[in-house]
Amino acid sequence: MKIIQWILIALIFLSPYKANASRDSNSYDGNIFPIYAGNGAIVPPQTTLQESLKNKRVAVLFFYLDDSSDSKAMAPIISGLDLIWRNNIDIIALTTDELEDKEKSNLPNEPNYYWNGLIPQTIIINGDGEVKYDQNGMINIDELNNVIGELKGIDIKDTKFSLESFNEYNSIISEKEDKTKNNLEK
Repeated sequence: MKIIQWILIALIFLSPYKANASRDSNSYDGNIFPIYAGNGAIVPPQTTLQESLKNKRVAVLFFYLDDSSDSKAMAPIISGLDLIWRNNIDIIALTTDELEDKEKSNLPNEPNYYWNGLIPQTIIINGDGEVKYDQNGMINIDELNNVIGELKGIDIKDTKFSLESFNEYNSIISEKEDKTKNNLEK
């Protein structure tokens, strides 16, 4: 019996099959935020859309699928918004798996009222419940920051951010340095 156990253990450790995760494929690798954005705190969302609207807060709705390469590529951008705006906005990232079988809602405090059936979809709603931004696909973080900054009354037009991957799985958002501005100051 011990020999069989040792053989099984050896087969497990010597197996040629690896656990692969790929950002550029439409394969399911697990939840995209901890794997590709290094931020598992985004899901489940800290608040609901209903609470966000009730509290008159700026909300970012992000509809995604864990097995979508476009959603995987957008995860670091949504995580970057969380890093930049932290407690000033509500980020509500929702997988569309549970929305696919539901009828479109007529209530603006329900997420499926806003979902257009495509992923990834990013929507920014102001404190009064008005949609100020609605886009599908890959989006530049500066575009999102400008909309949020305008809604929050903060001028960030001159601040630019970059998304840098430090491996296939994780990325970091950093502020871009304006080289022309620095040269003028010298």
